[in-house]
Amino acid sequence: MNASDHRPLDRIRVRALAARCVIGVADWEREKRQEVEISLTLHADLGAACRTDDIADTVDYKRLKQRLLAFVEGSEFFLIERLAEGIAELCLAEPRVERVDVVVDKLGALRFARSVAVEITRTKSDGSAS
Repeated sequence: MNASDHRPLDRIRVRALAARCVIGVADWEREKRQEVEISLTLHADLGAACRTDDIADTVDYKRLKQRLLAFVEGSEFFLIERLAEGIAELCLAEPRVERVDVVVDKLGALRFARSVAVEITRTKSDGSAS
């Protein structure tokens, strides 16, 4: 084992990605799309990209964002926990992503609170990747 085997993974953060989807358990929540905010931390080895300055050596976060928005905006879940799990699975399908931290904020879910959020962490090694 060499020293690089113990180096922590690098991180790409996507903060406050806005989307609308059907989410919630109440009848009124099932009638129209609600606002959610998604934040991600993608853990990956970015060493090659740092050396080459080539997008092929990193996570193409613009392409990932497009896939995430298509998934979220086309989804209908009861729980933000399940939405977060689906987002994690999509992120882990990216070849370079080894771990992902997902935060889903459901805006306006509680009176007097800006949002309610669920945060999960998934890794390829725990079998979460599809």
